Amino acid sequence: MTRQSPVNRILLLLKTEGPQPTATLAAALGITGEAARQQLSRMAEDGLVVSVGEGPAGRGRPRQLWRLTAAGHNQFPDGHAALTTTLLSTLVAQLGAGALDAVIAAREAETLARYRAELADAPDLPERVRRLAAIRSAEGYMADSWMMDDGSWLLVENHCPICAAATACAGFCRSELETFRALLGAQVERTEHIPQGARRCAYRIIEA
Repeated sequence: MTRQSPVNRILLLLKTEGPQPTATLAAALGITGEAARQQLSRMAEDGLVVSVGEGPAGRGRPRQLWRLTAAGHNQFPDGHAALTTTLLSTLVAQLGAGALDAVIAAREAETLARYRAELADAPDLPERVRRLAAIRSAEGYMADSWMMDDGSWLLVENHCPICAAATACAGFCRSELETFRALLGAQVERTEHIPQGARRCAYRIIEA
């Protein structure tokens, strides 16, 4: 997906930042509020975005925010969702659940070895988290990380290119969580989860 057009820029902003008001989107695109509203209205007609009300913080009407619809999320790579789901179900049907577990275990071992090689000279946890976010972004997860006020780290993944596989088999998500724990040598807790309806996957990381 190219990012030059206003539509794609809005899709990317809503994907990575979550629901946003018209004024914020207009400022990010460098256009007027009216131009942004017209663009968003056309995108709504195409089923890509929808306007939702945010609870009022005081007097007056609730603030209106724009968020992606399922069709909007589907504008981003899905890792061949239909084919992936079919292959997984066929694997289990033909070879049994144990075969799928073996595939997941092999993928986990390969991923952990590859990540460890790329993080071998990282001097501390903050650097390991930053590099992991960069690796995951390169793999299509649109990842980012930052330190929280309490000193813990948050790793977020705004997109899941293997969402179909993760939805069909929770073992993939469980495996990725264990990979992060082993790689970072830290406490890692998943706090948001795309297959459970969240906008993104998020991991809270605490020094062991």
